[in-house]
Amino acid sequence: MGSQKKRPVRLTTQDREELVRVTRTGVRGASMIMRARVLLALDTSVGEVDSKEVIATRLGVSGETLRLVAKRFAETGGDVHATIERKKRDLPPVPSPVTGEVEALLIAMACSQPPQGHARWSLRLLEKHVALVEDIPDLDHSTIGRILKKRNCALT
Repeated sequence: MGSQKKRPVRLTTQDREELVRVTRTGVRGASMIMRARVLLALDTSVGEVDSKEVIATRLGVSGETLRLVAKRFAETGGDVHATIERKKRDLPPVPSPVTGEVEALLIAMACSQPPQGHARWSLRLLEKHVALVEDIPDLDHSTIGRILKKRNCALT
């Protein structure tokens, strides 16, 4: 019952009706329906709620799920839709080191003459030489292979 005291869930009548509609009608994702049911079960505006263990057992979720939904409800400022919908992530979460300029430099290197003592470029040889060039970030041989394949460049 700690999360119910720390982050109480108080729903307005309109929010409650919307959550009931989400759980009973329409085609929605299972996780969205589950979070709506959790919010309805944790709602303290209609009276005393059951203990965390009883709610978790009745809904078939873990106590951690109850805590996370209550936390998200508090973080969104009581916005029911933001709580039950999937969280939007930043795309991409980590910017790719491969830009158009990097691709161009890599393709130019792959099309040039191989170093002395080598008959042709290999992905691992390109990887070693990419590490020596300051304009190109260090790339793995598999990344180099994907870039070359995307641009239909064959190492011959």
